[in-house]
Amino acid sequence: MATPAQWLEGARPRTLPNAVAPVITGTGAAASLNATVWWKALLALVVAVAFVVGVNYANDYSDGIRGTDDERVGPLRLVGAGLARPAAVRTAAFACLGVGAAAGLALAASTAWWLVLVGAGCIAAAWFYTGGRNPYGYRGFGEIAVFVCFGLVAVLGTQFVQAERIDWVGLIAAVAIGCFSCAVLVTNNLRDIPTDITSGKTTLAVRLGDPRTRTLHLVLLVVPFLASLVLAARTPWALSGLIALPMAITANAPVRRGAGGPGLIPALRDTGIAMLAWAAATALALGLG
Repeated sequence: MATPAQWLEGARPRTLPNAVAPVITGTGAAASLNATVWWKALLALVVAVAFVVGVNYANDYSDGIRGTDDERVGPLRLVGAGLARPAAVRTAAFACLGVGAAAGLALAASTAWWLVLVGAGCIAAAWFYTGGRNPYGYRGFGEIAVFVCFGLVAVLGTQFVQAERIDWVGLIAAVAIGCFSCAVLVTNNLRDIPTDITSGKTTLAVRLGDPRTRTLHLVLLVVPFLASLVLAARTPWALSGLIALPMAITANAPVRRGAGGPGLIPALRDTGIAMLAWAAATALALGLG
């Protein structure tokens, strides 16, 4: 039976920047419209964190029962390592997604009913990423889902529930965060190319191959800093997002040097750190501006 520490590791806390950064950025975009609502921002954070942890457990369950994680190189997987029963991990996934759904319903009730449909779509995307008979994550569409759910939906949704509208600032910020989130997934899939090929999991990294996937990681990390230049049209303070550039360079270094396997794990951590730093600096800038 898995220990509490192993359950925590199985939740993959290093991916939490994918949840926190969009809410920070979306709140900054709302602040640029003078429309922050603290309790709605807090509920949006609960939705985002619950969904990220839920999708991590869902992937652990689905990959585990397929045998995809039998030769895992990266972070601990509960089912693949035989530390927890598949049913228990599946229950944990549903529980986390349920918490996110409950917080999302509260936001929809206070803002707009159609947000329920958006939330339902995100839950479906979380489950069918590696679940079901034909998981889209096994066909190279994972990055698209991450860009949409943890970029566009998360940032613009956070801005909308507070300001009850979105604008071009929110859209540019959402694209930037979506690219950061995709860079995290690309790093993960780059590391797993050899084992994914063996298990028949055709991620985007498998389709592109090692060299082009490394180039993609660099491109994804460049986009947010181009976004900072565009956001400077709203306020010059948005250039403070460039403070995260050294962190992004550090994140890309193992990828650029050709590291593989465990050597890419620091890139996962550092990409998340760069995303959080960019989000915090940009949100503060938009609020001040």
